Amino acid sequence: MSQYRTFTAADAVEYAKRFGGVDDPSALVGAEEIGDGNLNLVFKIFDNQGRSRIIVKQALPYVRCVGESWPLTLDRARIEAETLIEHYKHCPQHTVKVTHYDAELAVMVMEDLSSHRIWRGELVKGAWYPEAARQLGEYLAQTLFHTSDFYLHPHRKKAEVARFINPELCEITEDLFFNDPYIDHERNRYPAALEDLVVGLSHDDELKIAVAGLKHRFFAHAEALLHGDIHSGSIFVADGSLKAIDAEFGYFGPIGFDVGTALGNLLINYCGLPGLLAPREAAEGRELRLNDVRDVWLAFGERFLALAAEKTTDVALAYPGYAQAFLRKVWVDTLGYCGTELIRRTVGMSHVADMKNISDDAMRTECIRSAITLGKTLIIAAPHIEDIDALIARVRQNG
Repeated sequence: MSQYRTFTAADAVEYAKRFGGVDDPSALVGAEEIGDGNLNLVFKIFDNQGRSRIIVKQALPYVRCVGESWPLTLDRARIEAETLIEHYKHCPQHTVKVTHYDAELAVMVMEDLSSHRIWRGELVKGAWYPEAARQLGEYLAQTLFHTSDFYLHPHRKKAEVARFINPELCEITEDLFFNDPYIDHERNRYPAALEDLVVGLSHDDELKIAVAGLKHRFFAHAEALLHGDIHSGSIFVADGSLKAIDAEFGYFGPIGFDVGTALGNLLINYCGLPGLLAPREAAEGRELRLNDVRDVWLAFGERFLALAAEKTTDVALAYPGYAQAFLRKVWVDTLGYCGTELIRRTVGMSHVADMKNISDDAMRTECIRSAITLGKTLIIAAPHIEDIDALIARVRQNG
């Protein structure tokens, strides 16, 4: 901590020259700060030909979108770097490569993904990447299986849980997912026309008991090393390629949280498309989004079970039928966490372009209403939705 200083663009260039791993460091001459998230500085480093070469990312000691009134641990930079490094070991094709990090400066150097685009922005525009959903399912299966009890020796697993304890970032998740949207909180933001709907969330006993269960499992079920924030804004895509980034919320938690967060963001886009695109394009886009939801789950489930059959060595966990039973539990968790993602993105403070970019106020309100209603349905009905086809039928019924 004593060495920490906030980087300028010039600092980022000098750091990249030392630790960027490029053949000719002297060719690195400029930097542009491109961070548009809530927490960090992100510098794109350019060479003397104007080409973007690498990324330098530094954690700030506070929440960037709020300011110094909300201090935040710098250890999250270590958590992020080590989570990405661990995930890269198991799924290099779909994880950004970290080439260097410094825990004291809270800085990491990563591969540049200028050839890719942020998936959320592409979804909002109506662009479709046919392979992305199955690639995301593959990423989830590989990273979550290989950091779980199905694969790790119990001693190693327990040590890893300790290494990735991330209490401050987890507390943010706990508040934004499971607390704020279900109480009268100053961070909540939603259209005034939806006041009755939102207030109703805080008085719905069945809903709040289900949310309490999801929060308790988030506390207690250290099943695998999660990305912790795997939404469409934390994923880069290109034709035939997908890369996960931004893993500072990484910790050992319930596998269904990552899968549910991923599906929740696809369904937020589904709910927002009628306000983002012309009617025909919106209808086509919504069908593609349901295909994406199906593909993520099926790719994840198929690969997880295949890995379990091939690599599980624990005599109890390898018993025929147990992996399938465990996946059923993950499915129920996935649906619940998917619902909390829909509600926290529309009632809580962390709004996204899938709704914010809708220019017509009345249409935006109706799209948000649809997302809140769907979220509530999924949280309550999760134990009774049997499979992916039943989920898609529920989404269609929601409108």
